[in-house]
Amino acid sequence: MVKKLVGDWSFDCVSLGLPCPIINECPLREPHNLGGGWMGFNFRKAFGSPIKIINDAAMQALGSYEGGLMLFLGLGTGLGAAMIVDGMLEPMELAHLIYKRGKTYEDYLGLRGLERSGKKEWRRHVAKIAKNLKIALKADYVVLGGGNSKKLKKLPRGTRLGSNTCAFLGGFRMWQKQQATRQRHPGAAP
Repeated sequence: MVKKLVGDWSFDCVSLGLPCPIINECPLREPHNLGGGWMGFNFRKAFGSPIKIINDAAMQALGSYEGGLMLFLGLGTGLGAAMIVDGMLEPMELAHLIYKRGKTYEDYLGLRGLERSGKKEWRRHVAKIAKNLKIALKADYVVLGGGNSKKLKKLPRGTRLGSNTCAFLGGFRMWQKQQATRQRHPGAAP
């Protein structure tokens, strides 16, 4: 389907952001909010080009990064998260951690939380969680991205609004020869 949509485009490589944990550029498990078939799929063969795959929130974080220690929270169907510390990208799996009342951060900040709580209450949860995570992770700033970030009326203190278009910049940055940002891989020395 994608190749059909971009059939007349010219490209040398592909950057792919998937909403699931990625290890060595392969999905660790099927995306929580998408159908199956992603694990074991040969993307390089399908596109006929070199490909790099990272978590979708990490890709948007990479495109949003302006230095220092940044926490990225992607407010979409689910909750994506990544940190960049002095140029080191660290995709994070915060979404399924318990937040309160037996529910996860994603249950409060993802689409289900927005629909259950309504915009006003959802915005309060975004502000509180962004503040608490910023303090706990010692972030210089928090970028709130993802499709639902546009539903925020007022940005919580210490945050700035991201944009889904930053994922495109993140995709380009993945291929830069002199990468400003490196991704830490499991087992790598800190």
